[in-house]
Amino acid sequence: MDLVVFDLDGTLLNKQQQITQFTRDTLVMLREQGVGYTVATGRTRHAAKNCIEGVDFSLPHVYKNGVLVWQPEHEAYSHQNLLSPEEIHDILQSFAEHGVTPFVFTLEEGGRHTVFHPPVQTDACRALLTELTENRGLTALPLSALPGDIGITNISALGAKEPAEAIHQALDDHGHLMAYIGGSMYNNSYSWIDIHHSEASKGGALEMIKSPLGVERIICFGDSDNDLSMFEMADEAYAPANALPEVKALATSVIEHHDDDGIARFLRERFSLS
Repeated sequence: MDLVVFDLDGTLLNKQQQITQFTRDTLVMLREQGVGYTVATGRTRHAAKNCIEGVDFSLPHVYKNGVLVWQPEHEAYSHQNLLSPEEIHDILQSFAEHGVTPFVFTLEEGGRHTVFHPPVQTDACRALLTELTENRGLTALPLSALPGDIGITNISALGAKEPAEAIHQALDDHGHLMAYIGGSMYNNSYSWIDIHHSEASKGGALEMIKSPLGVERIICFGDSDNDLSMFEMADEAYAPANALPEVKALATSVIEHHDDDGIARFLRERFSLS
């Protein structure tokens, strides 16, 4: 079986964070032709739920850049790469040293997610908190209420570019942590940082689910640095025109922009869908 794997933001989703009807119709045709497909995203399952609602993603999903693998058939996670208390301490210490507000994402019984944070002090962080609670359905609690024994999937933040880059450099050099940094949709002067365990990656998660599914070939689509691990292991890897230069450089080919149904148009041609 061929397995087609989609990143969401900047790839399968348009700028309104939606799957267009044209793309939805394409996925139906893809499934009818016997080609499997799934998602590999930096989002949590709850943050992705509204975006992929109404589309039959029945194969395992990769969330939080490979930290978690969701099995829709069993409605449970089969794979977790959670942060240790020591790693969490190092991350929070670095954030405190550079004056950046951390958002701590947890995994609880029943697959529920909660975000813990200190008081927010910038408009960008307030916008992020609104996105997480109102649009993505997460419960937000004070960082002081964080239990000592809870599972933590990742720690993220929005910060001014200079301190954000300093945190990224400090934590990316940590032996057991993976740190990503990128531009913010909330404020051009801010950067987005996301940190999780170094054993977690989209490529690693796909390697794990490939054999049980009987997958012979992986064809993936992505636009950012957190997609590079799956680009490296995939048989074919495609970047939309809006992708980062380093992603385009590793791609089998560059296709149309994500906001022009680039992935769907490519799939219709690649698999002769009509």
